[in-house]
Amino acid sequence: MASSKGSILVTGANGGLGSAIVSHILADPDLAAHHGLYTVRDASAPNVALRTALSSSPTHASSEILSLDLSRLSNVREFAASINKRVKGGEIPPIKALILNAGVLEFEQQTWTSDKEGRLDMTFAANYLAHWLLTLMLLQSMDRERGRVVVVGSAVHNAQLLRNARHYHNDKFIIRDGTDAIAKGTWSSREEDPSYHSGFRRYGASKLCLYMMVTELQRRLSTDPALGGITLVGIDPGSMNTSIARHGNWVVRTVIFPIVIGGAARLLSGFYPNMVMRTPEKSAKDVMNAAMSSERLKDDGGGLYLNGSEIDHEVSDEVNDAAKRAMVWQDSVRYARLEEGETMLVDWK
Repeated sequence: MASSKGSILVTGANGGLGSAIVSHILADPDLAAHHGLYTVRDASAPNVALRTALSSSPTHASSEILSLDLSRLSNVREFAASINKRVKGGEIPPIKALILNAGVLEFEQQTWTSDKEGRLDMTFAANYLAHWLLTLMLLQSMDRERGRVVVVGSAVHNAQLLRNARHYHNDKFIIRDGTDAIAKGTWSSREEDPSYHSGFRRYGASKLCLYMMVTELQRRLSTDPALGGITLVGIDPGSMNTSIARHGNWVVRTVIFPIVIGGAARLLSGFYPNMVMRTPEKSAKDVMNAAMSSERLKDDGGGLYLNGSEIDHEVSDEVNDAAKRAMVWQDSVRYARLEEGETMLVDWK
């Protein structure tokens, strides 16, 4: 077995925040003593940011770069089955922290998953649904007493915030009569609105569903006879200068993210650590503290939300709407075609 401390699994480990998380893990002797499972879309690709982070790996650290294509639910199933088999066989230790970090933001374009996967909007499928399915399938491999799922969210899930109003046209709610339009990409489509606002809204909707998962899955885990010790936490890492801007236009890629967001974060983060704009290094520390160090989250029963290093007081009313959460959950079961035996969770329907 690679480590007795457990495994840390990070999705999107090659991105700006993902590689910063890996660097933070390797710089901390206690974290580096865990077995690292770092996923990227294609492990055979260069993955420069991740490999650079791993180049400073302590000699005692054990880690793997694994392929996980979140745009294909069939690949998510194959990946989860492989991890479950390896944990059950003692090849790798149970998962202490599952960090759902990978994300895509399609500013002025819109793509879909393959017809075989049900032709879902890529933002919804990769950001939310694949992570939802991955989590449910990996529950059997989690540390049953101290396991934690960290959901990397965003304040853009909240259409009620004043700073988001221009993107949502002052509409206060994202989900109304179901999630079909969001899942299939007909809600806020690029055809309907070719500006970057449509992609921003689709991204916000995917993060809203993720935040709903934090509360809804925690509720179901709390009554599960075998999984009650697993907790979830959602965290807003703030706006960062990362590769998530790669699908934006020239101004977004070369001015807004690197100069406006990146510059403000570097200059002011020392004075205002939880301001909207942050460095990936600061957010990586917050994510790992949420995963490993915040015992109060477990004491409070899990299912809480953080804004950086503080409790998040800007979670939307929709997240707290039990009827909407139940609707999103049931729709997710349908989209993912989850079947009996694919998850250890008793109350999965």
